[in-house]
Amino acid sequence: MNTREQIILNEDRLLTAIQHGDIEDLDLLLHEDLLFNLPNGVTITKAMDMETYTSGNLIVNSILPTEQQINLINDIAVVSVKIELKAVYNSQSIEGIFRYLRVWKLFDQEWKVIAGSCVAI
Repeated sequence: MNTREQIILNEDRLLTAIQHGDIEDLDLLLHEDLLFNLPNGVTITKAMDMETYTSGNLIVNSILPTEQQINLINDIAVVSVKIELKAVYNSQSIEGIFRYLRVWKLFDQEWKVIAGSCVAI
């Protein structure tokens, strides 16, 4: 399997883990030193992101990716993807189209997200 195929599979795996609140898979896919910028400008860490899922405060009803672009730079992959999201966070409905940017890095044969951001479009 080539690198691009690995990234596509890991992106699918990540979105599935997000939709189903799969804490174990999220823990494997996100690097310990992850930084992620939310649409409101707040930067969160992996621990903060994981708390969102372990607390049960986020319920994802649907997550539909389109327009995925992948740039490969040595052992790093930069992914841009448009996502139509329907979810509930802390009893507030979230429904919209967002552009995500994720940076994956290879560590001992395992791809992990080291950085990301999300903006509403």
